[in-house]
Amino acid sequence: MESGAYGASLAGGAFDLVNFVQQPQTITRFLSWIFAIVVFATITGEGYINSAKEQEASCMFNKNDSACSYGVTIGVLAFIACMVFFALDAYQPQISNAKERKYIVTGDLAFSGAWTFLWFVCFCLLAHQWALTDDRSGVAADAAQAVVAFSFFSIASWASLTFFAYRRFSQGVDAFEQEYRDPAPLDNAYPPTYPPYPNSGPEGYQQSPFSSTQEQPGEYQPPAY
Repeated sequence: MESGAYGASLAGGAFDLVNFVQQPQTITRFLSWIFAIVVFATITGEGYINSAKEQEASCMFNKNDSACSYGVTIGVLAFIACMVFFALDAYQPQISNAKERKYIVTGDLAFSGAWTFLWFVCFCLLAHQWALTDDRSGVAADAAQAVVAFSFFSIASWASLTFFAYRRFSQGVDAFEQEYRDPAPLDNAYPPTYPPYPNSGPEGYQQSPFSSTQEQPGEYQPPAY
């Protein structure tokens, strides 16, 4: 059933802002958006320090610039993706085509699953590099710990988004199976018997006017003069 497939039970209806804001998926996506901002903004603003021995600024995570670049990249892409999926979530109830809704849910499922893994890698990388940082003079320790903590929070939030997307995908598949399932047989006999095809013609049978049993005309009688 297209109207109920892939998490859009009111497809074609008007946008309900209150219902949209109260959905667990919307709340979780908003938290993921906030977490991404904290990670990349903190690294960009306080993640690079200037050492007295070096002219160029280096990453506060064990002077590993790759760690900072990875955190910023993952955070920025997560920030953009949350904005895109916010718009798609708001627009999806107005989409009546189930195939288009399936593409949206599948993309959400794939991206959320991938970013759950990438946030896990980010958390492990930053936590490990921070543990290896010996010289923490001039380093904002609170900022580094906040980046590590919100990277961990992002794992949980994106895992929840993956679960929500998978649930919508499963509901869509079940809806299609119920819609396009073969008609049930009338009994358990083999081979199964199915209900007869309804006859849309008029009741009763009418003989064709061109039937071979039509009476033949009598013999030809010449006219009398």
